[in-house]
Formats: sequence, C-alpha cells, structure tokens
Amino acid sequence: MRDTLLIALFAFLGAALAGLLGAGVLWLIRRRSLTASLAVVAAVAVTAMLAGTLAVAWAMFLSSHDLTVVTMVVAMAAVVSLATALLLGRWVVARSRALTAAARSFGDGGHFSAPNGPVTAELAALSEELAATSAKLAESRDRERALEASRRELVAWISHDLRTPLAGLRAMSEALEDGVAADPHRYLRQMRTEVERLNGMVGDLFELSRIHAGALALSPSRMSVYDLVGDALAGADALAREHGVWLVGDRVEPVPVEVDGKEMSRVLGNLLVNAIRRTPSDGTVAVTAERFSDGVVLSVTDGCGGIPEEDLPRVFDTGWRGTHARTPPAGAGLGLAIVRGIVEAHRGQAAVRNVPGGCRFEVTLPLAEA
Repeated sequence: MRDTLLIALFAFLGAALAGLLGAGVLWLIRRRSLTASLAVVAAVAVTAMLAGTLAVAWAMFLSSHDLTVVTMVVAMAAVVSLATALLLGRWVVARSRALTAAARSFGDGGHFSAPNGPVTAELAALSEELAATSAKLAESRDRERALEASRRELVAWISHDLRTPLAGLRAMSEALEDGVAADPHRYLRQMRTEVERLNGMVGDLFELSRIHAGALALSPSRMSVYDLVGDALAGADALAREHGVWLVGDRVEPVPVEVDGKEMSRVLGNLLVNAIRRTPSDGTVAVTAERFSDGVVLSVTDGCGGIPEEDLPRVFDTGWRGTHARTPPAGAGLGLAIVRGIVEAHRGQAAVRNVPGGCRFEVTLPLAEA
C-alpha cells in the first residue's frame, strides 16, 4: 500500500509540474489562435504523463530498458495527440472564420446567412443567435426607415399647412394696414379663424411630441363610459349639424373605467371629428361602448365608404390622411396618431376595420378594478 501511495505521489508531482508549465504557456498565448491553444493542451496532457512516468522511474529505479519503452510509447502518443489537436484546431478556426465573415455581412447592413458545413454545438448555437439578431436588426432598420420617411412627410405636410394660413393672415393684415379691406370685421373674423387653426396644429404637435417622448402625464380617475361618451357627443353636435350628419349613441353601457378624462375626451373628440368630416351629408356616425372579457370597447362607425385594405395598417401613422388633398378639413394628419398614443398610454389598444358603407374605429380600454 505504501509503494502505491509513493507512486501516486511522484506521478502527481511530475504531472503537476507539467500542468503548471502548460498553464503558463496558455496564459502567454491567450490571444493567439485556438489551434495553438489546442496544441498546447495536447502537449500538456502528454508531457504530464511523461513527467509522471519519469518521476516514478527515478524514484523506483526502473531499468533503462523499461524507461526507454515507456518514453517511446509516450512520444508516439504525443505525436498522434498533437496531430489530432492541430487538425481539430484548424477545423474549428475555419468554421469560426466563416461565421465571422457571415456576421460581418449583416453588420454592414445585410442579412445574416449561416455558413454551410457541420459545426460544433456551440458554434451552431451562436449561429442561431446571430440569425435571430439579424432578423431583429432588419426589422429595426425597416422601422427606422419608415419612421424617417414619416417624419420627412410630416415636416413637408406641416410646412405646407402652416404656410397656407400664414399667407392668408399676411394678406389680410396688409389689406387692413393699407385700408383697402372692404369689410374689416369679416377680415378680423377670418384672421381669428386662421389663428385658431394654427393654434390647433401647434397643440397637436406639442401633444404628439409629449407622447413620443413618453412625457404624457396622466391623471386617471374612475368614471363611467356613459358620461364620457355623452360629453363627447355633446361637444361634436355642432360640427355634425354643420355637416348634416346624424350622431347616434344608443348602445352605450355604463361601464366603469380608470382613465384620464381630459385625454380620453380628446380621443373620442378626434375620432368623432374625423368621422363627421368624412361622412356624407345625411349620413350617420354611430358611437357604442360595450363590455367584453378583455375590457370595454369604444367604437366610432362612420359612413366614409371604407379605407383601402393596403392603407389600413397606416391609418394611425403620424401624418397619414388617406388623401393627397391639401384642403383645410383634411387636417395635419396628427389626430389618429394622437389617439393611438393616448390609448396606449392607458394600456389600451386602438384599431380600425372596414364595415359595410364605412369604417369602424375601436378603442379597447381595461376595466376599472372593482
């Protein structure tokens, strides 16, 4: 038993010395190729075996013939181990370089395509993660391009819409200044109308900027949807009469919700104004509020004739108008974007779909806690 322990001790000391030397070499070449590291690992394994054998041979005074035989066997094992390590290292490095080239392609704005050929489980997992990241980056790039196009479009539209009333105000002010206005009071009323229109545009832009910046401060309180819809209908009644449109709100359940009354009144007001302006004379705009399992759904149905299917996904985009007309009733294309921003700030959803004769805007809000 004592001899066995001594053999184990001397073998351990010799192998430990080889292992320490190998660890030092690995530290020195830690930034080199994986092939070199694998070669060192293989060399350490064989050297540890040889060192342990030599230590035991020295302690036990083995014959020179036995020591030569053991050394030759270890040397042959070293040659095979090093060759195997070099082949494995070159294979892994080649696959890593192919993966690096593929990753560089989508980093430069392309799409990631996994290299062909077998790879290790770790490289396969890395390749899958890179493919998922590439897909996310592609979506982000597309979203960024769409947002940038939307911003440029919005700036162009707002510039046009601001230029028109400003030009009118300038002409009317010059006419009043030169004393050539036939009816100064009519000019003043028109100037007030244009100023209110400009004020509305600036207010919409400010509201939209707060929504996009996440700075929309809500003051929620418990209220009934019935009262919310009633106030919105009363506020839109004058505009409906002016356009000859009937407002109907006969399916409104008194469901309690926890919302910011001012902001939700703006949501319903924007939807009603949009529906009234796009519904022909003698048409009907219907408002409903119904309880469902996932919340309460407020809907505004108009008689606009429907929206093209390809435009439905863009309805709530900033600056979308659904028409290229630059007429004042078309607005600045911010109302529906504001609707979506306020609704989402209330943890709700805004959607639109076509119905016979028109379209239906739906706002889903969570129910108030009991």
